[in-house]
Amino acid sequence: MVHPRGRGRLLSLGALMIALIAGVMSSPAADARSAPAAFTHPGVLVSKPQLDFVRSKVNAGAQPWKGAYDQMIASSLASLSRTPKPRAVVECGPYSNPNNGCTDERQDALAAYTDALVWYITRDSRYAEKAIQIMDAWSAVITDHTNHNAPLQTGWAGSSWPRAAEIIRYTYTGWSATGVSRFATMLRNVYLPEVINGSPRTNGNWELSMMEAAIGIAVFLQDKAAYDKAVSTFRARLPAYVYLAGDGAFPRGPAGSGIDTRAEVVDYWQGQGTFVDGLSQETCRDFTHTGYGLAAIAHIAETARIQGQDLYPEIADRLRHALGLHARYQLGASVPSWLCGGSLTLGLGPVTEVGFNALHHRMGIGMSNTQALTERQRPAGTNNLFVAWETLTHAGNPH
Repeated sequence: MVHPRGRGRLLSLGALMIALIAGVMSSPAADARSAPAAFTHPGVLVSKPQLDFVRSKVNAGAQPWKGAYDQMIASSLASLSRTPKPRAVVECGPYSNPNNGCTDERQDALAAYTDALVWYITRDSRYAEKAIQIMDAWSAVITDHTNHNAPLQTGWAGSSWPRAAEIIRYTYTGWSATGVSRFATMLRNVYLPEVINGSPRTNGNWELSMMEAAIGIAVFLQDKAAYDKAVSTFRARLPAYVYLAGDGAFPRGPAGSGIDTRAEVVDYWQGQGTFVDGLSQETCRDFTHTGYGLAAIAHIAETARIQGQDLYPEIADRLRHALGLHARYQLGASVPSWLCGGSLTLGLGPVTEVGFNALHHRMGIGMSNTQALTERQRPAGTNNLFVAWETLTHAGNPH
């Protein structure tokens, strides 16, 4: 008979060994090629089991899903009278100035995703047809993105398009083969080349959003090489965006950026010279851009998990610390003088639901600040860029 204390120790050692083995198996070196043998559809950010869970909750009038659905259906993005505004060349300068089609493209992509969600929940075919109308309109016209923000714009719109397309293609029978093919060609020729090679010297939210688009597009195209490259770039970028003490005295620079010395890193991290668990490369810039990066991190991990590659165990510490640190100050905690000179620009946005659900509800990690902020912000709406309706899709979703 094993003494109770001894038994607990054995269990702890066993759990440790499992964790170590899992860590080795999920490391980038051990899992360099990670695309699934067969892709799961729909499989970009939301899966069929997740959608079925949402549909059952909304139809039962359960909260917070019903309130989140009501918010979504009341949005202009769900309007059946929307007229798509495609253009051949979308030109986006810094901060979308000039804005030649930038807002129109992002809004239409989010509208297609919104309509796809409404279709799945209600089975009202008008919404599926509206999503198809929007996707067909853009795939018939667009040829390029130009100017300074072209990679970021492509990443934002390119994150929303495959979410919509996956739901419609695999749950509705009315999208013509011609339409599907032309849309796939658009993603392959217009969007994927702009994002797949990353952007190592820009602020991290750019490359993370670009990799979110790349992995979603890869799923829709069933492109294993693009999927593997997106995951590899994501894994390399993450430690350069969210710091953990185990990284060393200061964060590493993005792969391929040439940012190597402490002085270069401090400059790249907006002048911040004290590094703590969960600090982001953009924390001292502002919380809004940091929120874009954190949202993309969770979205990429969620899509990969649906595809049978669970990245959450290897990124859990970075993501939970990042969400927790930023949630704490977003909730109103006083800012110490060592952090960004004692002043923060808040505005994290509706970006915590996916990561919180994965880490807290699925993995059982305590996240008190993130939980408080997530619940305070419900129902989480849209940032009108690439985040939309995540209380609806991911609050308490066990799948």
